[in-house]
Amino acid sequence: MKLTRYGSLVCGLVLTVFVAGTGAAEKQTVKFGLSADYYSKYIWRGQNIDDKSVLQPTVSASAYGFTGSLWGNLDMTNKNDTSGEFSEFDWILDYTAAVPDNNWVNFSIGTIYYRFPNTPFDPTTELYAGLSLSGVPLTPSFKWYRDVDEIKGSYFQFGVGQFFEKIYVMNEKCYCGLLLGASYGWANSAYNNGYFGVDGSGSNDLTLSAALCTQIDTWMVKPNINYSTMLSNDIRQATDKSDNFWAGVGISTSF
Repeated sequence: MKLTRYGSLVCGLVLTVFVAGTGAAEKQTVKFGLSADYYSKYIWRGQNIDDKSVLQPTVSASAYGFTGSLWGNLDMTNKNDTSGEFSEFDWILDYTAAVPDNNWVNFSIGTIYYRFPNTPFDPTTELYAGLSLSGVPLTPSFKWYRDVDEIKGSYFQFGVGQFFEKIYVMNEKCYCGLLLGASYGWANSAYNNGYFGVDGSGSNDLTLSAALCTQIDTWMVKPNINYSTMLSNDIRQATDKSDNFWAGVGISTSF
């Protein structure tokens, strides 16, 4: 079954995960997160899912390295005859921790269940595993996503990012940081055939992003700009919009 839908990727991932600390000094063992992101387009792994504005809220709960999240995509225009309706819900369960005796190497494993109300698309499920190196410049990361349902293919994402903390400080509760990120996606033949009708493995997308992260007490406001391009000529020919520039703003908090 060929699918050409869904997504969202900004500064690595569309949803913000709040991970609770588990040290002896941590009194609160569970943390909750709330966020809402507005984007001028809906782009996922380079695919233009919706060329018009969307709202993407997230709720999450974290404890002992585990984070459970519910993410949604709300269409803001009537381009797909779904104005004011949700076209996607993602249920995510993630476990992230440092490698024992090597706290600058982090690993994560998890699963994502995708459901698409008000659309003709069937639900599907991905499993994933990844590594990130927090102790080296640019914090390189790698994730392997494996669709085990509709597509039965694999997508590999390589990323780098740099956070410049407190580039402007108004006071101890109000300051700004700059987050720069880039990711490259490569997929096997089953994934490319399932999403694009293209046989053979190869490069998918290159995505660049920049965000101004403004902390205001317990709230984070994050205006951002993003650019994505599909790299394979065959995939470019199979997609309607292969180059995309979009902007957004998000607000989030945890408690």
